[in-house]
Amino acid sequence: MQSKKKLYESYSFSSAFTMIELVFVIVVLGILAAVAIPRFSATRTDAQISKARADVSSIRSAIITERQSRLITGQSSFIPTGTGTYIVGGRTYKQMDNGGLFGGVLTYPIAASTGNSGWSSPSAGSYVYKIDGVSTPFDYNATSGIFDCSTGTYCSDITD
Repeated sequence: MQSKKKLYESYSFSSAFTMIELVFVIVVLGILAAVAIPRFSATRTDAQISKARADVSSIRSAIITERQSRLITGQSSFIPTGTGTYIVGGRTYKQMDNGGLFGGVLTYPIAASTGNSGWSSPSAGSYVYKIDGVSTPFDYNATSGIFDCSTGTYCSDITD
């Protein structure tokens, strides 16, 4: 009976973690967390830049497509800035922001954002895309059909 008791006591002590092992694991987890958290925020910014790039590509493509549709009907101008429609020669044409941002060219307009991320339009033909509160201004030139940015922290990342 005495030998069973010693076996039980030695087993219970040898199966537990020592304080040094626990401290080591906590330190390793802390180092991993310190490395991982900044990477997650960078991933979020990269995702917002990718979304902006896709939006800009869609908008530019839609402007050209709308121009082609207008040429077929005899209207040689690019889509004008504004929020409504207008009539030329008995035909109704949309303006750039008809029904929402870029609703005149996109099948589904983009909802204007009031937060730290997304599209907004301070005035006709002028647009802003925010990434984590940092604004990148875009302009639409109705004469040339060019939709582009020229300044801003993320301008080259979005339009390259």
